[in-house]
Amino acid sequence: MTDLLPPYYFRIKENGAAVFRVDTENRQRRIDMDLIAIVNVRNGNVRPNGERTLSEEDHAAIAEWLRSRRALLARREVDDIHRTIDQLNLTAQWAQSQATDAQLDSVTDALLLAMHDLRTVLVRRKAERLMRGSADAAE
Repeated sequence: MTDLLPPYYFRIKENGAAVFRVDTENRQRRIDMDLIAIVNVRNGNVRPNGERTLSEEDHAAIAEWLRSRRALLARREVDDIHRTIDQLNLTAQWAQSQATDAQLDSVTDALLLAMHDLRTVLVRRKAERLMRGSADAAE
C-alpha cells in the first residue's frame, strides 16, 4: 500500500492548504508526513514551514496543485450557481404551491431584497458586456 502513496499530501484549509511531504522510506516502514509549507490559494503565496528551504520538486508539486485546485474551485463555483438557479425554481414552486402565509411572511422581504440585488448586478454586468462588445465591433 505505501508504495502507491503520492510524494505530497495537501491538507485543505479555508484559503489554501498545508503541504506535507509523504515519507515511507524509513526503518519502521510507517507513513511519516512532514509539514513543508502553507499555500494560499487566493494570492498564490507559498510560505515554507519554519527555516525550511523548498526544493524545485517541492515548488513544482505545489504549483501543479495550486493550478489544479484553482480550476476545481472555479468549476465548483459555476456548479454552485447552477444549483442556485435550481433552488430558485424550487423556491418559486414552494411559494406557489405549499408555503403558508406565515412562512411567506418570514422569507419574502429577504428574498425580494436578495433577488433585487442580484438582478441589479446581472443587468449592470450584461450592459457592460454589451457596451464592450459594441466598442470592440466599432474598432
